[in-house]
Amino acid sequence: MFEGKRVLVTGGTGMIGIPLVKKLVERGAAVRVVSLDRDDKRKVDGANYYKADLTSYKECRIACDEVEYVFHLAGIKGSPKMAALQPADFMVPLLQFNTNMMEAAKRNNVKKYLFTSSVGVYHPAPVLREDDVWETFPSEHDKFAGWAKRMGELQAEAYRIQYDWKDIYIVRPANVYGPFDNFDPNNSMVIPAMISKAINTGVIDLMDDGQATRDFIYSEDVAEGMIHVFEKGYTHPMNFGSGDGYTICTIANTIAEITGATVTLGDSVTYGDKIRLMDIERAKSLGFQAGTSIKVGLEKTIEWYKRNINVKRYNAFTDRK
Repeated sequence: MFEGKRVLVTGGTGMIGIPLVKKLVERGAAVRVVSLDRDDKRKVDGANYYKADLTSYKECRIACDEVEYVFHLAGIKGSPKMAALQPADFMVPLLQFNTNMMEAAKRNNVKKYLFTSSVGVYHPAPVLREDDVWETFPSEHDKFAGWAKRMGELQAEAYRIQYDWKDIYIVRPANVYGPFDNFDPNNSMVIPAMISKAINTGVIDLMDDGQATRDFIYSEDVAEGMIHVFEKGYTHPMNFGSGDGYTICTIANTIAEITGATVTLGDSVTYGDKIRLMDIERAKSLGFQAGTSIKVGLEKTIEWYKRNINVKRYNAFTDRK
């Protein structure tokens, strides 16, 4: 279905965007990527790139010009600490480019649109099920980004009702990791932060007891799932996760085993929600399941980081003016 189609990928230089762009190019799509990243190592042969600030509606209209399909991946990704200290840096840009991009796509008569939501839309629960979202509020630890993502999902529903635009697909990835992530230990998510510490200092020092349980999914698996949802035309929200829960301590010990680093635990109890595990039955019923084990995914990510330790990426917490 992608052969010869004009496809826009926002955030196409990120850790999900890069494998997604590769898959689309391989399928014969004419891919346009908009991003704030400038590093050539993030570019895929066969795709066209240009820099754009998607908080501007005007730039979103230009990005969508003559486009048939949109994969909207652009987002703000950072640690729970950053969410607590700099919530506006999450919420405001997310609201701006989520709203602008979908409106621009609608006005430019884009046929199909994928919106990347987040595990952050969920209330704390042992198992996170798609249809439970609107019965609760997002977790206190994710409420700013979580509400921004919920507004994107609500916008999609509004367009279905008012404009009969049914081909909008919503995916909710779990905790995603992989090559091309943000590895800055000062503001990155837990896996890249631990990998950076393991390689650069030889010590993975956890802030707490490491007993929080999370569902992790490898970035290339998410990209494959997005293609799958697009091809199937599935219009209900869908979780993307492994369906397996791992404590942060288990992940740290696995990284230490691979790298030879040591692990130290903090004195405090678990920071954040105790457990967040995706229900993936809906994805499985559609024929998709993540294929990369946590051990293999970590090995691939660590090897990539060691080879590309100086590769830079746009960092919303340090590069915004």
